[in-house]
Amino acid sequence: MHEYSIVTALIEQCEQLALDNNAHAITRVEIKLGILSGVEPSLLNTAFDTFKLEGICRNADLIMHIQPLVIACNDCGQQTEHKQRNVICSHCQSNNTRVLDGEDMMLMLLELEQNEELQG
Repeated sequence: MHEYSIVTALIEQCEQLALDNNAHAITRVEIKLGILSGVEPSLLNTAFDTFKLEGICRNADLIMHIQPLVIACNDCGQQTEHKQRNVICSHCQSNNTRVLDGEDMMLMLLELEQNEELQG
């Protein structure tokens, strides 16, 4: 399951950002997850809950914002948003389309708890 390696990289990124910002804990991790990213949300959530236990993310909630697929049709010029994995233009039924959004997984927000002595 490749969600494990994705979560490992996500947690490493979170740990580095926490270190860079002198934080001792992460309480919330928000990501944008495209429906064409190849990542299964339920498996990603399970992997996050498994791997966060020993580190700085141990009390963090994982919030996933599922990004619909946004395509542009090269034939009719229309943009459409799909909640399913479908690259056919809903206006003219062409498959001559390009994906504008919905393929990526991006870290959007971290909620950090900073070390007490540096808070002001």
